[in-house]
Amino acid sequence: MSIPDKRDPRAEDAAGTGTAGSTRLGRRRAGIGAACMIVAGAVQALTFAPDPLPDGALALVQVLMLAIVARRQLAAPTLRRALWDGWLFHFACYALGLYWLYVSMHDYGGLSSPLAAAGVLALSAFIALFPAAGGVLGRWLAPLRADAAPGRRLRAALAFACGLAALEWVRGTLWTGFPWLNIGYAHVDSPYAGWAPVLGVYGVAWLAAFAAAALAVLWRPAETSRDPRDGMAAALAIVAALAGWGLSHIAWSRPDGAPLRVRLVQGNIEQSQKFDPAQMERGLLQHMNQASMPPAAGEAAPQVIILPETVLPVFQDQLDPRAWDLWRRIAEERNATIVMGVPLHRVVDGRDRYTNSAVAFDAHTSPEALRTGELPMRYDKRHLVPWGEFVPPGFHWFVRMLDIPLGDFDRGDARQVPFDIAGQRLALNICYEDLFGEELLPALRPGPQGEPGASILVNLSNLGWFGDTWALRQHLQIGRMRTLETARPMLAATNTGLTVSIDPQGHVLAQAPTMQMTALATTVQGTTGLTPYVRTGNTAIMGLVALGLLGLLATRRRGLAA
Repeated sequence: MSIPDKRDPRAEDAAGTGTAGSTRLGRRRAGIGAACMIVAGAVQALTFAPDPLPDGALALVQVLMLAIVARRQLAAPTLRRALWDGWLFHFACYALGLYWLYVSMHDYGGLSSPLAAAGVLALSAFIALFPAAGGVLGRWLAPLRADAAPGRRLRAALAFACGLAALEWVRGTLWTGFPWLNIGYAHVDSPYAGWAPVLGVYGVAWLAAFAAAALAVLWRPAETSRDPRDGMAAALAIVAALAGWGLSHIAWSRPDGAPLRVRLVQGNIEQSQKFDPAQMERGLLQHMNQASMPPAAGEAAPQVIILPETVLPVFQDQLDPRAWDLWRRIAEERNATIVMGVPLHRVVDGRDRYTNSAVAFDAHTSPEALRTGELPMRYDKRHLVPWGEFVPPGFHWFVRMLDIPLGDFDRGDARQVPFDIAGQRLALNICYEDLFGEELLPALRPGPQGEPGASILVNLSNLGWFGDTWALRQHLQIGRMRTLETARPMLAATNTGLTVSIDPQGHVLAQAPTMQMTALATTVQGTTGLTPYVRTGNTAIMGLVALGLLGLLATRRRGLAA
């Protein structure tokens, strides 16, 4: 005998409706979560330079935004979800924070709007994988459960900080590296900046990531019991901030020699005209006029006149010798040494060698040395820009799409002799080389024969490729971090800005307005002494990160075995 089916159709309809409703609710929550990641990432993009946010708010906002993604990643139900949330956050951060690359590719490179925008988005999508993977590594090593014990919450914060710092280092190293928008640069004015002379920008980034994760692990669902020890990570983050404040009061260097009187020339040559053969002579004459003008009333005569990167848009041996005679005459009239950026063509061991260089000369420099580029004070750029100064294999098709004068330059040596000018020793770097702090350190250390290292850092840049965008202010923050790490002052001479003088504590002493033709007169006091970071570079912080990851891995295995 068959048993009749007594299921109520209304119950079935209700069950079906409930399942569909649950699915829609899950999708809605996922959409809200994704939107939160994008918004938080975009807000973090505002923290790498003042304006629109005030400089005093940058560090706090950065930690708060990173805490949002730290919570999402550490508590994610799966590693895939952790990767997705982290990627959305960092993609939004880079897509907004690097928007100025669109200006370079479209306005000056002649790339169509869709292709230029796609280029920025593609780069952002790729580099976002690195910090996102760092959060995933933290989630894998120490997942955060809703009812996690205080010790596990501390482990989760440590895992997130170590994972993020490790992958940020990879992003800044792999394939020549692109460490722009490292979270450490948001903390130039925060208490954590005191750690820069000890652990460098990656150490500051680790501390910022730990502080963000410490906030993230404080949260507990309302139904779980709270434990005062849940705040251990937050307490340690506060202690680290206080220690950083104390470290910032240590004099890591001391004055060396007499102050140097400097003129920083900002030509403000429109980038579209800089390499135009019809406009080159005009730009050259303008720089000559700015270099040769007498000091203003009450202003001391400069001992050194510093001009930006590629003041000469042609190789030195292509310049009319009479132009070099004019430059030597300017140096004689002003009784000063002239430092300028110039592409050099030299013949070394029978081979043509092309470099993006900086040279220094005075009235006594021979015309032959200027013509051949064989100058006693010469710096050849070491860290070349992909697609700008060398073309990676397989990408010549992309270069042919751009209307930008590109080429393959030779690299300079790891350590090059500082320029000895008026008792100070100037370590030159060009363009975004100052983004790679560890590569500036060899010039600051004693030479192979015990000769003293550099007392002043000098950056020559042409940021005209990026217009009046955030790139200029972000680059200034990078320079300020370099002075904190090295306890050396820095001078920056740029084409369009920011032309500045920064003291060894990261304070801007003098600054020229952007997008104006001007000359900035300033005095800089060189310093001597080696910070712990100058001695060890990134080895110390990355060694600590590696030890942290190994320790977390060991405790994870013990936990699985238990």
